Amino acid sequence: SAVTMQLLTPHVYWAQRHGELYLRVELSDATNLDISLQENNTLQFRAQGHGAKGENEYEFSLEFLEPVQPEISHKSTQRQVDIKIRKQQERWWDRLTRQEKKPVFLAPDFDRWLDESDAEMELQAKEEGKINRINVESRVRPEAYLGLKKGYLFMYNLVQFLGFSWVFVNLTVRLFILGQDSFYDTFHTTADMMYFCQMMAVLEVVNPLLGLVKTGFFPAMIQVAGRNVILFVIFGSLEEMQNRPVVFFVFYLWSTIEVFRYPFYMLACIGTEWRPLTWVRYSIWVPLYPLGVLAEAVAVIQSLPVFDETRRFSLPLPALLGGSLSFSYPLQLYLVLMFLGLFINFRHLYKQRMRRFRTKKRKVH
Repeated sequence: SAVTMQLLTPHVYWAQRHGELYLRVELSDATNLDISLQENNTLQFRAQGHGAKGENEYEFSLEFLEPVQPEISHKSTQRQVDIKIRKQQERWWDRLTRQEKKPVFLAPDFDRWLDESDAEMELQAKEEGKINRINVESRVRPEAYLGLKKGYLFMYNLVQFLGFSWVFVNLTVRLFILGQDSFYDTFHTTADMMYFCQMMAVLEVVNPLLGLVKTGFFPAMIQVAGRNVILFVIFGSLEEMQNRPVVFFVFYLWSTIEVFRYPFYMLACIGTEWRPLTWVRYSIWVPLYPLGVLAEAVAVIQSLPVFDETRRFSLPLPALLGGSLSFSYPLQLYLVLMFLGLFINFRHLYKQRMRRFRTKKRKVH
């Protein structure tokens, strides 16, 4: 019948090291296991067991990105089937399968998942273990370096957290005490701390370049550069902008996001995770980040006539062309770029969020 014809695939979770692949098949009490490697580098799996669609026969096949060793070791437990495969060549794969589009039933195994840099550290530790038998000293240096790196990142995130918390608490308390009146002197009460934090934030662009963190350089640069234009050029250089309510909204939205982001990184530095914080860190930007860009856009739009009147930063032109070009023109172009930046960063953050929660959701069901 049509029902039995339908291929049932189990959920498969995967992770890798430089030399090995791990697959975890969510199939409990599996029997009649048939796991083989076909000549076209494809893993064929068939078994009877209890999976996502109840007690049934399940099967799947995966054509690997690169050649693997033919001998496959597997272990079936009451809960799942664990499969271990050795790569022909010890190198990091960009993805598991040859086809770029990931099969629906496949997801990363976050319990075993390592980024390439983590795996390299693990590999390094193994290598050092080998060298260690020959030479005791070889282990000290990289670990001392790792300790320094972690210490620096922890301190950096702590300082940023304290700075943005100061701004956040200050604005919140003043809002409660003074109400709307607090809008008008936001800049004078908190700008110095904001200057400090945003200058420090430049390190977030430097850190990935130095290989200290494994985050994207471009998203960090878009955000830091964008904020610094708003802070130093629009607010910092125009006194007329400093007592506008928009400053309050920009500062408040920035600091709210950061108050949750930096402690998340601090905990990551010491290898811990607090679930509620992780959830907030990956969710709060969904409303706040677009709102922040909107507030920044309002600030830019409000500054256009001010730049036109004061001729601040206007570009000298030959007299024939009218003497000078107001800085408001490049800013109008910048407005377009801001929303482009929002789009790029939003996609990047959304993908990050999906990666973070995809497997956790499955585990809950």
